[in-house]
Amino acid sequence: MSLVGLLFLIGGLCSAATNMVGGMLSDKFGRRKLLLIVTAIGILAYVGLALLVGFSVNLWLISAAYITSRGILGTINPTVGAIIADVAPRNKLTESYALVRIGGNIGFAVAPALGGYMMGIISYGWLLGFSAIACAGTALLVLLFLKESYTGNKEAVNLRSTLAVAKDRSFLAFCIICLLLFASMAQLGSTLSVFAVDRLAFSTSQYGFLLTTNGIIVVLTQFPAAWLTAKFPIHKGLMAGALLYGFGYLTLGWVNHFNWAVLSIVLVTFGEVIFSPLSSAVVARASPEEKRGRYMGFFGLSSTVGFSFAPLIGGVLLDVFPRQPIFIWGTIGLSGGIAALGFYYWGARWQTQRLPDRQ
Repeated sequence: MSLVGLLFLIGGLCSAATNMVGGMLSDKFGRRKLLLIVTAIGILAYVGLALLVGFSVNLWLISAAYITSRGILGTINPTVGAIIADVAPRNKLTESYALVRIGGNIGFAVAPALGGYMMGIISYGWLLGFSAIACAGTALLVLLFLKESYTGNKEAVNLRSTLAVAKDRSFLAFCIICLLLFASMAQLGSTLSVFAVDRLAFSTSQYGFLLTTNGIIVVLTQFPAAWLTAKFPIHKGLMAGALLYGFGYLTLGWVNHFNWAVLSIVLVTFGEVIFSPLSSAVVARASPEEKRGRYMGFFGLSSTVGFSFAPLIGGVLLDVFPRQPIFIWGTIGLSGGIAALGFYYWGARWQTQRLPDRQ
């Protein structure tokens, strides 16, 4: 598991770098054009992975292809985040990001259950083939329905200007705190999968149901939660989300029955529905229009680095504590508590009860 975590980390670091590149390119050339190019390349990447896995080629070659595909697709997230910031009303950013997350989580709710079922009748290679089809569907929707929200920037847009975002100290501190929480958030799709199936003897379908539960709760509660939290100081909402994440993961240390695992996932999901749209709204409000993609890319860097370290951290914990789950999930849950403390001091230091809108 430590080796698996290391491979995910390398792929994530490549994706983190391309997050910044994607944000930079979307500021330079526009959002829609970049989405079309990246999704087209993504189709080829998934087809290539499907063939490599289907023919059971060398594992290291599959790993290299996976890392490459993650890097290519890493340019999408900051572009999508910038589009939402471009078109959403300034006083409805949290709710707007919540609506987009509902769409994403409908897919997230369906995919694990469908994948768990399909694994009983088809191979991993065919599953990756279906991913290529989904990517093609995305490209078609962008081509037919998405209008350009930002045509590009005539000023110099390069890596130096992207890294210059770090001069915004409030934003930099926010990204560092979020990185810690992202390393905890990502355990849902990495450490939990091995822990649930290998240590608790749940079936793959049961693990898929846990992720489906997460997705369904997000779909049902994301918008009302975003509407409610938008009425409170931003840093307090971020603190609440981090604490729920930490406590939810901590309870997994005592789980010995599937129903209790579902309850833990419910707690983690409530942390997600509070934190995720708020954090995206912070980035949108902090970023000037002409630098929006670069701000989103820098935030994507912290997100991807955190998510990339998660499998490595989780893999090491699984190897070191094979029969002591409280140490595994207690360590993971602790990061949520530390992040909550960080958001408290971030709010006190930079007076972020209401971030000013940047036009």
